[in-house]
Amino acid sequence: MSRYHSELSKREQELLKVRRDSDTKAAELAKMEKMLQQTQGLVEKKTEPGSESMDYQENMVEDLEEKVRSSRRYRRNSLHHTQMLESQMKTVKGELVGTLDHLQELRNVLRRSQQKAEERKAAMEKLAAGLR
Repeated sequence: MSRYHSELSKREQELLKVRRDSDTKAAELAKMEKMLQQTQGLVEKKTEPGSESMDYQENMVEDLEEKVRSSRRYRRNSLHHTQMLESQMKTVKGELVGTLDHLQELRNVLRRSQQKAEERKAAMEKLAAGLR
């Protein structure tokens, strides 16, 4: 019985997934239809005689060209910025390695100092015990 229940549950989940997918596809289709209508409207304006549509087209082309130039500038600037950040990251990484090496040296010095201090303390206790 539980086998049938789990299979039914799987089927219900698959059905929900199919419904979600179909809803998504329907929304995408509606968006595409709207874009098609807008494109058809632009095509119709383009085929209409008159200077107004030509001005509109020229403005649209100029706008697109400016967007392309702007995108190229942005891309160049982003690339330059990325290279600067990578260089800074390499510098910081080198500094961190140097700092880590220095800290390890200090830890070793501290360990030796503590060991010597413990040896001296033991020697002092031994002398103190000998003096009693």
